Amino acid sequence: MTAEGSADTGSCVVGCRYFGTDGIRGLANADLTPELALSVAGAAARVLIAHDASHRPVAVVGRDPRVSGEMLEAAVVAGLTSAGADVLRIGVLPTPALAYLTGAYGADLGVMLSASHNPMPDNGIKLFAKGGHKLPDDIEAEIEADMVTPTRTRPIGAGVGRVRSSEDAGERYLEHLLAAMPTRLDGLHVVVDCAHGAASHVAPELYRRAGARVTAIAAEPDGLNINDGVGSTHLDFVRKAVLMHGADLGIAHDGDADRCLAVDATGEVVDGDQILAMCALSMRSAGTLRAQTVVATVMSNLGFHRAMREHGIQVITTVVGDRYVLEALRNNALNLGGEQSGHIVFTDSSTTGDGLLTALHVMARMAETGRSLSELASAVKKLPQVLVNVRVVEKQIVATSPEVAAAVADAAAELGEDGRILLRPSGTEQMVRVMVEAASQQSAEAIAHRVAGVVASA
Repeated sequence: MTAEGSADTGSCVVGCRYFGTDGIRGLANADLTPELALSVAGAAARVLIAHDASHRPVAVVGRDPRVSGEMLEAAVVAGLTSAGADVLRIGVLPTPALAYLTGAYGADLGVMLSASHNPMPDNGIKLFAKGGHKLPDDIEAEIEADMVTPTRTRPIGAGVGRVRSSEDAGERYLEHLLAAMPTRLDGLHVVVDCAHGAASHVAPELYRRAGARVTAIAAEPDGLNINDGVGSTHLDFVRKAVLMHGADLGIAHDGDADRCLAVDATGEVVDGDQILAMCALSMRSAGTLRAQTVVATVMSNLGFHRAMREHGIQVITTVVGDRYVLEALRNNALNLGGEQSGHIVFTDSSTTGDGLLTALHVMARMAETGRSLSELASAVKKLPQVLVNVRVVEKQIVATSPEVAAAVADAAAELGEDGRILLRPSGTEQMVRVMVEAASQQSAEAIAHRVAGVVASA
């Protein structure tokens, strides 16, 4: 069992936390079983009732199209209703749709079944609090404790929860996104890779309604093909389609569409750093960027930081994970943040990363300026970045080894202001990630592998 946001999978051992940085994820029907889904859902409902017994709680439940979602949805619905919560099923929709609808329907809880960009055999459970916000750590801890020792007996008779399906969930989400769109997209031709995922219907429909000419690919989910060689982790597919159709750009979503990456008309990838910079500059020009500040993570390229500095925009840096980006946005009353992976958060319109909303902002910037995506993305002159993963016996050597500290100090001195080095322990494995940015690819690779060697031998 692993943290949401990681592609790693493994078994949960005694004493571990079920919840990672953003939910629970594992191999469906092996690590993530129906029994576990039933237990999590029931505990979540009981904790909600313990906090507010004035009314019967309502939970919105959605999923991506992977086959195990049908099984896990049934378990989640059973867990919620057996604890006394009513359920509103929204079917297959993106994670940001679930978050939005949790707030729009005035629900007390949102439950999304998705493993995001992971391959089909995996699945995950993401919980959202009232208003569509991520659950606070203390509530997650209460849910985990209740899974072991339930806080109340099961209701009977009329106390058992009821289940109904939403008839307008997809339409309400589409209308919400169209209302948040900066400007129409008339004249743009976009190829959208839906990863055979949760956005397979809504993304093409949204971009067409917004005025774009749309070529949809990987938009035929069958429960088995989600993320299979397509989507934001396999960009060759959308790149080839953009070149074949002569489109202005390509947008690639992941399985639950909470993020997107882009490809320009020449087939070059536009990553989350470049997208975040484009959105920051657009909002700054419109006078809507709060405090002239954005939030990014430690993995954002040094070229992104330089671009923001050149335009008078400050950057607050967090550890990796959209959870921490969201915390920084809330704590500092800001409205734009994101990650290199393509999770971009617009807090004026969304409570979580939304790949469809991000794509609208990217294309709106193209439409309003008349500039190509390549030209807009060139605001960030990325430094070559090399990431080396080192398996270790104990990852805390990063903090305690004098040899590692000396190697990092030597590398930092060698790089000077033209680069940087970052060592980061994995959140789920005995692994240390060595990231180096330098003026040249050759230099970045040489320094990264040198330091990785010291980490491995320490």
